[in-house]
Amino acid sequence: MAVGRWTATTEGVYTPASDTSQENHVEGLPFGTRGGMLIRHNFPADGEYRFYIESLNNGTNIPGEQLVVTINGEIVKSFDWDAQTVTSLNNSRPEQHMEFRAPVKAGTHTVGVTFLQTNNRPSLDIYHHFSRSTLENYTVRGYIYYPAVGYVKITGPFNTTGAKDIPSVRKILECRPSTPKDEPACADQIISKLARRAFRRPVTDNDRESLMELYKVGRKDGGPFEAGIEVALRSILADPEFIFRTEAEPSGLAPGKTYAISDLELASRLSFFLWSSIPDDELIDIAIKGKLRDPAVLEQQVKRMLADHRSQALVESFAAQWLFLRNLTDFAPVQIKFPDWEDNLRQALRRETEMFFESIIREDRNVLDLLTADYTFVNERLAKHYGIPNVYGPQFRRVTLGPDFDARRGLLGKASFLTVSSLPDRTSPVKRGVWVLENILGTHPPNPPPVVPPLDQTPGSVGGRVLSLRERLEQHRASPACSGCHRIMDPIGLALENFDIDGIWRTKDGGDGGVPIDASSELFDGTRVKSVAELRQALMHYSPQFVRSMTEKLMTYAVGRGVQYYDMPVVRSIVRDAEKNNYRFSAIILGIVKSPPFQLRMKL
Repeated sequence: MAVGRWTATTEGVYTPASDTSQENHVEGLPFGTRGGMLIRHNFPADGEYRFYIESLNNGTNIPGEQLVVTINGEIVKSFDWDAQTVTSLNNSRPEQHMEFRAPVKAGTHTVGVTFLQTNNRPSLDIYHHFSRSTLENYTVRGYIYYPAVGYVKITGPFNTTGAKDIPSVRKILECRPSTPKDEPACADQIISKLARRAFRRPVTDNDRESLMELYKVGRKDGGPFEAGIEVALRSILADPEFIFRTEAEPSGLAPGKTYAISDLELASRLSFFLWSSIPDDELIDIAIKGKLRDPAVLEQQVKRMLADHRSQALVESFAAQWLFLRNLTDFAPVQIKFPDWEDNLRQALRRETEMFFESIIREDRNVLDLLTADYTFVNERLAKHYGIPNVYGPQFRRVTLGPDFDARRGLLGKASFLTVSSLPDRTSPVKRGVWVLENILGTHPPNPPPVVPPLDQTPGSVGGRVLSLRERLEQHRASPACSGCHRIMDPIGLALENFDIDGIWRTKDGGDGGVPIDASSELFDGTRVKSVAELRQALMHYSPQFVRSMTEKLMTYAVGRGVQYYDMPVVRSIVRDAEKNNYRFSAIILGIVKSPPFQLRMKL
């Protein structure tokens, strides 16, 4: 497809998360629509494609709903859901579906499948609808439901006419030979540039000769010019130099000795650190000239790369690992206890934290703002979850957290962290305490002794009185084998007990009739706290530890190995230098990039 040659039929199947709510507008779909899915699908060639849409419900649906299918925001097909759907049996269960074919140009396009928002009938039900609209919810008697999209299948192309005008073709085929005589020179130009980017170094004569031979193989038997380029490109993409990042060891160096990696290898380390991708032409050109180690040049390149949109990879990859955002995908609270938990909320929690971390990068803020910042990012769904008023629509926007939402400041108030550090059926002061110790303070508590029973085996009541989670933890750590660690972890987590599993603020554990929450505790250093704000203030006394911990995490991510004891002098030096620059994010990144662990390597 990359060079415009495609004949095979492909199929893509897209399914929403099982707990997705489809009762509200989905961001990216046209205004005035409700529910459905927004899909980015790669159409490999110009041609005709088959779209198959199946419903997700068995309950009583609102009549007269209109389904529309859009491509890049333009409506290509509309259906009367009642009149034009086909009902079939699947495992004795009736399913409604519809299908159609439409011509589509090659390329990656956004496909929307959604319903026109023509009425608000479910809101008139006597019974309150939960946000979570799963298949199980759709079968509850007495409810009227919107129809929902179960899955979308896109198959094609049929009757293809190729793919001559797509971004990859325009980028790869930067020259077009006008005569057969011009073809070898044009092919050499294209292949050499592709190999230079893929191998992240200048192309040698041997590279060019072997790739041009493969180009000729593709041209055998009258194959078109693009066929030759395709064969050469396949070889480049299968080459170990593209697949693996190799760094040459100097000969004659004794094992255990360190050496400086080359400028080109440094360029690769830098680009994969900040962009999670290959270096661009500017970075390669500077490395070829041997100027990348110049401190001023290196600093200029780091700042350029951080300002580039490709540094979003730091958010999507590093922050997702450090802050456990990837764990949100698999987390689902017990449905009967949290019926309003659904995938739109899950995605909003992740997006809030990503945008918050991104603001630290883009604005080059003090990294301590990760703990104290008085702003966050919400859309209507998340604002409703937090109780923040006057936020409407699916678009995220920055909001200032006033005194009423002081507990939401910084990472400690983000529901993403509070959720992934909980259990499906209850909060976990232990897990939350461990998370703060490991990710904020950089302290790793020891593993529990093997003979210690889990907290769930601790009695939940005494003399008919239901024990609070705090009281059960006190019983659990009464054993000397447990108290040593739990007296460090538990107080931190207990100070966060006003946040439920899903991050909602609460004053009682177990609902309105539950046990009042006591969030007071005495931290490991003797500091007494009784709220999230006081916990945050107490942690700020350990600001250097937080910056050091974050630097360690970034260093691990940058060099692809764990930080060892012999790296710690460098880490502490980076933190001290960053303090002179108000702990700005770029100061920490520059410190890592200029450090020996990043620029040197040990011979094994």
